[in-house]
Amino acid sequence: MWYQLCLQTHTKHSQMTKIEFNTLVLRQASSLRSYALHFTHDADDANDLVQDTMLKAITYYNKFKEGTNLEGWLYTIMKNTFINNYRRFVKMSTFVTKSDEISSPNLVYSSTKNQGEAKFVMDDIKRALDRLPADYYVPFTMYFEGHKYHEIADHLIIPIGTVKTRIHVARKLLKKNLKAYDSGIKKPVYAEN
Repeated sequence: MWYQLCLQTHTKHSQMTKIEFNTLVLRQASSLRSYALHFTHDADDANDLVQDTMLKAITYYNKFKEGTNLEGWLYTIMKNTFINNYRRFVKMSTFVTKSDEISSPNLVYSSTKNQGEAKFVMDDIKRALDRLPADYYVPFTMYFEGHKYHEIADHLIIPIGTVKTRIHVARKLLKKNLKAYDSGIKKPVYAEN
C-alpha cells in the first residue's frame, strides 16, 4: 500500500515537472526568436526554427538536467537544429532529378537555358582569359587545372607568395571583365561568425 502511494505521488510529481518544464520553455520564446534571427535573417524562418527548437526541447525534456542553464540548453538545440536543416537543404539542393518529366518550376530554366547561350558565355570567358597578361594567365590557368601553389612556383621559378598574388589579381580582372554575368543576386547568409 505504501509503495503504491509513493508510486502515485512520484507519477503526479513527474507530470507536474513536465508541465513546469514546458512553461519554462515557452517563456523563452522571445529570446529564442532573437537568437533564431541571428541565424536565419528572416522572420518566418526564425519562427520555424523557434518552433522546431521548442518542440525538440519539450519532446526530450527528460534529457534536460535540472539545475543546468535552460536558456543555454535551448540555444544549443537551436544551433544544432539550424545546422542540421542547413545540411539537409544543401543535400537536397544538390539532388539531381533523373526524370523524363520536367516539373513546371524547372520548366522556366530548361526553356531559357540552351547550348547557344552556353557557347556565348564560354566565348566571353575565353576572351576574358585571353585579355589577361601572361604573368597572370599562366599561374591562374595552372591553378585552375589543379596544380598546387608550390608546383606553379617551381614551374615558373617565382616565390609562392607571388603565385598567390598573381592568381588573386587574375580573379579580380576576370570578375571585372565578366561583370555582365553578375546577376546582382545576393548569396544567402546562413550564419555569421
